[in-house]
This record gives sequence, C-alpha cells and structure tokens, in this order.
Amino acid sequence: MKSETIKHFLYMKKITIAIDGFSSCGKSTMAKDLAKEIGYIYVDSGAMYRAVTLFAMQNGLFNEQGVDVDVLEDKIQDVHISFQLDAETQRPVTYLNNINVEQEIRGMEVSSRVSHIAALGFVRTAMVKLQQEMGQNKGIVMDGRDIGTTVFPDAELKIFVTASAEVRAQRRYDELKAKGQEASFESILENVKERDQLDMTREVSPLKQADDAILLDNSNLTIEEQKAWLKEQYEKAIQ
Repeated sequence: MKSETIKHFLYMKKITIAIDGFSSCGKSTMAKDLAKEIGYIYVDSGAMYRAVTLFAMQNGLFNEQGVDVDVLEDKIQDVHISFQLDAETQRPVTYLNNINVEQEIRGMEVSSRVSHIAALGFVRTAMVKLQQEMGQNKGIVMDGRDIGTTVFPDAELKIFVTASAEVRAQRRYDELKAKGQEASFESILENVKERDQLDMTREVSPLKQADDAILLDNSNLTIEEQKAWLKEQYEKAIQ
C-alpha cells in the first residue's frame, strides 16, 4: 500500500472525542466547532440534562424541598430528547418531545437547578444509555461532565477543560446579556461555584478528570488559540 493511501486511510479513521470539564468553560462551543470542521456528529450531553430539568419545571415537579424525585422517575420515560440541525446556523439545537427548547434551557432558571437533576441516578442512567446509543458508530464529539469517565471510557481522545470560576462567570454573564436577558454577575458566580461543588461531589458519575485525559486551562486563551490546540490534539489522536 502506497504511503499516500496509508495516510488517507488514517485520516478517514473515525474516533470518539470526549470533552469534559466544569460549567461555562466553553466546552459546547469548542466541541461544536471541532465537529463541524472534521465532519463529525456533535452531541451536547449537558443540554440533555437541561432538557430533563425543563421537563421537571414544566410539570411542576420542583417545590421548596427540591424536586419530586418519585414522580420524575415515573415520568422519565416520557422525556424524549433529540438534536436537529438548524438550517440557518448549521448547528444542532435541542428538542424536548419534538419542541425546540434551545433558548429555554440556557436561562438561569434552568442553570440553577440542572445540577440537582443531573445528580439523580435514574436520570443519569437514562441519559448515558441514550448517549452511548448515539456514539455507537464513532465519528462523534460529545461534551459534558462524565463523557470520558462513564459514557465513553474507551474514547480515543479525551479533553478535560477548566478555567477560573470568575472567568467562567464573566463568560456566562456576557452570553446572557448578549441574548438580552437580565443577569447579575454575583448571582452567576455563586451559581458557578455551587454547580462545581455539586458536580464534583455527587454520588453517581461525579465530575473528575479521566486518567488519560489531556488538561486544557482556557482561562487566558482566545477562541482561535483554543481551536488550533484542539485540532492539533485531534490530528495526533487519529494517527
């Protein structure tokens, strides 16, 4: 086999890319951009937990004590999540029971509750099963909190993303303001720190860096620098 043919074969090889890390690190943007550039399928696992959270809110399952776990467990089979490509932006958007909920799941009301929902064992079991089904044929980029440790422990490329809480809160604040939503930096910073604590200490699939994951602190990186770094890791992984 000629060297050019071998090289072509290597570059055609499909792998699984798992991007984990703390909230508001820009994992989704990073994963979407990479998937689009290399022609892979992108799945935002965090959006799936946000969709379940929105479902619980829509069905009045939150109260002063938290969420009605028993009722949510009974209703979890009624939660159908899918991703469809937006014709205008060419990016995937989240659908909950065939309704586009991309904007609703990004608000602070969902953000302040999603870590509590994501900590429930039966929710994680349902979402992990769906995520693994989505990634059966490889050629996928998925981001979240436990993709490299629980969902795809054998992923060929694992990235763990971090940044300071203050940097992440500022990014979230800027994002909400750009969408015309009211936002308080102090409230967002408090929410970021609370979510970190909940994500790292939950019983089921806690947030942690996989032993074979590559650490990326993007506190001081530009989007272009980050893109170039990630593409370099991908090139190394497929060879």
